[in-house]
Amino acid sequence: MQVMIDGNAVEVEPGTTLLEAIQGSGGHVASLCYDERLDPFGACRVCMVGVEGAPGPLPSCTTLCREGMEISTTDETALRVARAVVELVLSELPEAPGEHTALAVVAKQLNVTKTRWTGAVHEKDEDLRHPYLAFRHELCISCGRCVRACDEVQGAFALTVTGRGFSSNVAAGVDSGFAESSCVSCGACADTCPTDAIVELRLLELAIERNGSGE
Repeated sequence: MQVMIDGNAVEVEPGTTLLEAIQGSGGHVASLCYDERLDPFGACRVCMVGVEGAPGPLPSCTTLCREGMEISTTDETALRVARAVVELVLSELPEAPGEHTALAVVAKQLNVTKTRWTGAVHEKDEDLRHPYLAFRHELCISCGRCVRACDEVQGAFALTVTGRGFSSNVAAGVDSGFAESSCVSCGACADTCPTDAIVELRLLELAIERNGSGE
């Protein structure tokens, strides 16, 4: 089938998502909860695009292409929604995300340099009981990538999302911590985390050492 992406005709196979079509044609759409290794989730609402005839922007990671669909990656309403989402996420964090993280990269792509909102901020809450992984709850944005990586990639089912809204977070086991969960230390959660909320413990120690030395 054929779709139009930013005015260019693109041939796609049935079952292709808008995001896959855009990426396959050399285009780009920012996203936070998407990981090509995982099933699309559509939680973050950052990968929004405009579609001719649709009542509003659509999430490109979960919307399937249809014959003749006209897609815009520069739709102003879609970009405004994406920027607002990223601003809200940043407003809840106690510190700016590391420049290497997916969240920082997405913020830069969308030209989000500061947030307009002030309010509740997550308090520091570290779980360092795991021998290899550190879990910094205050940096968690509840995108679900770690939970899905644990389930879909490793099949360990060690993580789950608890709470709702601002209070939502990821918990290991029955909220008993990584060390007591069914975690097999594969590192899939840390690899996919867009904020370094879950990070390999040695990497965290190295970062602390560098900051302490003024590097």
